[in-house]
Amino acid sequence: MSLAIVYTRAQVGIDAPLVSVEVHLSSGLPGLFIVGLPEAAVKESKDRVRGAILNSQFEFPSRRITINLAPADLPKEGGRFDLPIALGILAASGQINPERLSQYEFLGELALSGELRRIRGALPAALACRDAGRTLLVPSDNAGEATLVSDAQILGAAHLLEVCRQLATGAALQPPIAPSRPVAVVLERDLGDVRGQHHAKRALEIAAAGNHNLLLIGPPGTGKTMLACRLPGILPPLSEAEALETAAIASVSAQGLDLQQWGIRPFRSPHHTASAVALVGGGGQPRPGEISLAHQGVLFLDELPEYDRRVLEVLREPLESGRITISRAARQADFPARFQLVAAMNPCPCGYLGDPDRRCACGPEQVRRYRARVSGPLIDRIDLHIEVPRLAHRLLRGDTPEETSATVRDRVCAARERQLQRAGKPNSLLNTREIERDCRLSEADHRLLEQALARLGLSARAYHRILKVARTIADLAASADIRTPHLTEAISYRALDRAQAR
Repeated sequence: MSLAIVYTRAQVGIDAPLVSVEVHLSSGLPGLFIVGLPEAAVKESKDRVRGAILNSQFEFPSRRITINLAPADLPKEGGRFDLPIALGILAASGQINPERLSQYEFLGELALSGELRRIRGALPAALACRDAGRTLLVPSDNAGEATLVSDAQILGAAHLLEVCRQLATGAALQPPIAPSRPVAVVLERDLGDVRGQHHAKRALEIAAAGNHNLLLIGPPGTGKTMLACRLPGILPPLSEAEALETAAIASVSAQGLDLQQWGIRPFRSPHHTASAVALVGGGGQPRPGEISLAHQGVLFLDELPEYDRRVLEVLREPLESGRITISRAARQADFPARFQLVAAMNPCPCGYLGDPDRRCACGPEQVRRYRARVSGPLIDRIDLHIEVPRLAHRLLRGDTPEETSATVRDRVCAARERQLQRAGKPNSLLNTREIERDCRLSEADHRLLEQALARLGLSARAYHRILKVARTIADLAASADIRTPHLTEAISYRALDRAQAR
């Protein structure tokens, strides 16, 4: 047989489209030619494949070898095609039996010795392979990651010879054991470690219950970062679908998937010198950025006004849509980015405006310019603005026990369950019609809200966000309706708007 077809998967964003590796041996001058829009790393695979075949004691055919990676218009990159190319050459030259090739899909980079090396994006390939009804064979280092997909048929191999033995016998490799998902995530950062700041803790609980964005404003050293780092510990656990989507993004990223973090909501905290590409993703071969790596988790931006304004502006669209599309001349990649934004900032450049213990050295114009570094449209998309004041020293002793993350998480999970039963989504994602249906107010409360909007100069977006926060507060109180205390508390969480209105 001089023609063999081997199935594999490419990587486009977090998708894994099918690629057929067609290998044809023909007469003519010996040589190996790869067609089908291969990138440089794929073109270099001819040397890796040749060395792996020879060092595995097979014969490399002295014929004209043409390899077509179909479909031809789909870009192919990386060393993931080494293994299917090698198997195609061995099958086309009659050195292995091609009958079982159609039952499998293969991924793996080959060393010159024939050993299989880890590749990026095994988890999205496992998802697609499961839907196609085939068995996925990957390097042993990727096997644990691929087995996270339930009902997927996964095999792991360490060497080209092991793969050939599996094709010959059909039972040479044992399926890898799937890593266990933690039943209860125990985090070192517990909310009980934060002394005082009960107003800020209450806001953190509301943000967790309704998936609301949060801005913490206060002098240095008041616990803003401590509070933000403890938000993942009070969020509801991920569903299996959410965990797989989060893991798939990590799988295609440069850092790879850490199996120790499987099922744990991500927490990303980029430095304020990060570029727009680092934040939203990009590059010649589009890769996910911080907002996608924080999908279904928390994105914490400390010292918010210190970020370049153009960098912050790129957050506006994904905050609304929950996705980011990276377009390049040759291709386009779409990544999910449904993250919860938590930001922290000082009230002024020196940081001590309103601090009773330290005197602020900033003039009104300096304060205005400092706050203007963060645009109004971005602030408008943040539901809760919380002041985190300096605590009295006596409150830092820890004489009184604080609520733990586990206690708060129980209330958060109960409130989130009410939201899912009512609308099938967290309150922060309610659209206009759903707000009108689920966030009804009495006539007196409508007048109260209208007065607050007029006094604070809020937009229609802020109006809807106040209603959604009030709905979350009512859910935490197990109230079917939004009442006046719920609404007034929601209005109080607009500290930055109140400061600008004064």
